Amino acid sequence: MATEGIEAVFLTTHNWGKTAKFFQTLGYELEFSTNHNSGRLRNGDGPYVFIAEIPEDQAPQTQIVLKVPDADAFRPDPTVEVVTPFEDTHYGTREMTVRDPDGRLWSLQAPAKN
Repeated sequence: MATEGIEAVFLTTHNWGKTAKFFQTLGYELEFSTNHNSGRLRNGDGPYVFIAEIPEDQAPQTQIVLKVPDADAFRPDPTVEVVTPFEDTHYGTREMTVRDPDGRLWSLQAPAKN
């Protein structure tokens, strides 16, 4: 089983309001806000953008999330370095982290177990 492409882009920022407004001016619509300086925006049928505000002493980062339909059925090729196996998240999914040949970390996300 392979991934189903990019599901989301996860961004951290020092200013949730300004970053959300930036994406809104580019055509993204706010789907929901968490009321603690984070939320999800979407533009059409493409991947969503999730933005979370972080303290000034942390560097903003970008993470691309790849969609996996079934965590239990997913078997990465042996050449893929698994950093963390699928684990339940606090936001209702299961997530695996893998490293590409250049050292970048990628998030693979699957639905939570029923």
